Amino acid sequence: MTKLGEQLHRISAWFAVVGGIVLTAMVVLVVISIFGRAMFSSPVPGDFEIVALGTAVAIFMFLPYCYMQKGNVAVDIFISRMPPGVQRGMDVLAATLFGVVAALFAWRSVFGLADTVRNSDISMILGFPVWVVHPFGIASFALLAVCCFYTAVETFGNPVEAPGTAAEAPETGAAGLPGGIADE
Repeated sequence: MTKLGEQLHRISAWFAVVGGIVLTAMVVLVVISIFGRAMFSSPVPGDFEIVALGTAVAIFMFLPYCYMQKGNVAVDIFISRMPPGVQRGMDVLAATLFGVVAALFAWRSVFGLADTVRNSDISMILGFPVWVVHPFGIASFALLAVCCFYTAVETFGNPVEAPGTAAEAPETGAAGLPGGIADE
């Protein structure tokens, strides 16, 4: 794995950690809201709005790490029976197309951000500005696009592996995060 690949794994892992923190905060918020509703008839106002926005942030932040860990759903029923060179070509094509889509999402999300800021879009109950979610999506989709294009180039440049051999997995740290992120 190249130095760039290691850096992409590390950055993607940190994005996932931030997403995990946000998701954990959403779980705590829901528990507090349910407890408040059951015990004091007073839930957290706008809890569903906060959870919706937080969940969007978490999902955005998980995407690059999921891709770098090859965690995306793939249908290999037909491709697995093809020669390794064809499989590699399909992997390059898939990574390139996914990178184009991720770059397109990042680009269009910039316009979504501009629209929500210009229109002063806010949540219905709390009046929370909706635009705060967009920078997370833009950064995540941009990183995802870079990861996809990196993977396409690396896959294209690597020789065809013999059948039955596994690709080299990234080095993991104590918490299983790439590059020993937990060791730092």
